[in-house]
Amino acid sequence: MGWRLSPMSASIALVDDDRNILSSLSIALIAEGFVTRLYSDGVAALPALIDNPPDLVVCDIKMPNMDGVELLRRLREKGSLPFIFLTSKTDELDEALGFAMGADDYIAKPFSQRLLIARIRALLRRAALTQESEAPQDETLPETIVRGRLSMDPARHRVQWDGRDVALTVTEFMILEALAQRPGIVKTRNQLMDAAYQDDIYVDDRTIDSHIKRLRRKFREVAPEFNAIDTLYGAGYRFNEE
Repeated sequence: MGWRLSPMSASIALVDDDRNILSSLSIALIAEGFVTRLYSDGVAALPALIDNPPDLVVCDIKMPNMDGVELLRRLREKGSLPFIFLTSKTDELDEALGFAMGADDYIAKPFSQRLLIARIRALLRRAALTQESEAPQDETLPETIVRGRLSMDPARHRVQWDGRDVALTVTEFMILEALAQRPGIVKTRNQLMDAAYQDDIYVDDRTIDSHIKRLRRKFREVAPEFNAIDTLYGAGYRFNEE
């Protein structure tokens, strides 16, 4: 699935079986200049999102026929389309599974529409950084980061471990980049939040922890012995350059 950020108004796909939520969110997003596409369940959304990808998906977890986690799993087989989950505060297991499948963010219901719109804008801005590989030839591109067996190319959003590709979401890439820029230096959760969630958006500690767990899992899929991200309990995380 060839995703790229639209040069015009960003297209946001809303997937939720609650038509009141679909309607109210659509009205709020259109008022902010977005284009919306509405789907009442994952079965209806899946082929449309694959054939004509939007710029970002906002999706409920609990839905009939095909829930949000299964929809995300199917989409992740095709590409790294930015994805935000809507979840109730009691859906911690589903939320953790959603992060494991590659969700970029989540918003707990009931939520503020202003907060959701701020998260959407922040994620779209971060996602736009992955398109710098198409910049003009005379424009300076970010340098590749090489730390031991790790190689990160910010311009192409490409990560490799021992020459093997590791597919990361935008948020995962930003967190890993923050750690790899200064190997051996401990980064607190707040510092990693600032790196991945700019614009003073509130994100709780367990969100960063979930991203770190998913980063480790993805690297261990290509290198089972991977242990380059250390946890320092009570302090934060650091990248251990091997």
